[in-house]
Amino acid sequence: MEYRRITHIQDPLFKQMHTLMQEVFPAEEVLDFDLWKEPLEDPGIRVFVAVHEGEVVGATEYRYYTDLGTAMTDFTIIGRPGLGIGRFLSRQRQEDLVRLAQSGGKPMIGMFAEIYDPYRIQDHTFGGVKPMDPFVRREVLSHLGYRRLDFEYVHPSWQNDGEAVNELDLCFMPSDEDMSALPSSLVADFLTRYYTVLENKPDTWQRMIEGLRASERISLLPI
Repeated sequence: MEYRRITHIQDPLFKQMHTLMQEVFPAEEVLDFDLWKEPLEDPGIRVFVAVHEGEVVGATEYRYYTDLGTAMTDFTIIGRPGLGIGRFLSRQRQEDLVRLAQSGGKPMIGMFAEIYDPYRIQDHTFGGVKPMDPFVRREVLSHLGYRRLDFEYVHPSWQNDGEAVNELDLCFMPSDEDMSALPSSLVADFLTRYYTVLENKPDTWQRMIEGLRASERISLLPI
């Protein structure tokens, strides 16, 4: 299996990846094809696909914020069971992030991820691919070390229509397994930067950020 980076929408592998995204994610979670041009060309956004026998069978997008010492897994797609795609993507991504942290001269505190709450998104099949089932993914990510940040999370729709998405938890995988909380300011700074690209954010998102700014620490809970 190959780990291939995509940096422009003309890459034939990107068309396969975008189709895969449309098959497994809700519409509000998928950026339109043409709107991917700038993100793919942004050196800070890393989009990789798992290629098996010439076919895109998985994908992951992530980024690393050197000044914050944190990473973000935007998404991970497992397009086929029985190939070890999840483990392959996780290992390759972690090795890449270690290199990025070393080149930045600052240790990585950990990695954020938005994780579906299976009890709030029961009506979506995620393309019928069992490894993408929210119950399965949540358990896998728990085993990897992710924990849920203890606040009511609101996610702005990637359709940039100002709608709020409420079926996700914001989680964090700390590099130090004994870490029990994060500074609220770090969470607020990360979310503000991460969603800068979306101009239309729901009022509930703005109030969430204000609440984070007004507090000190956010507990990390089991998921």
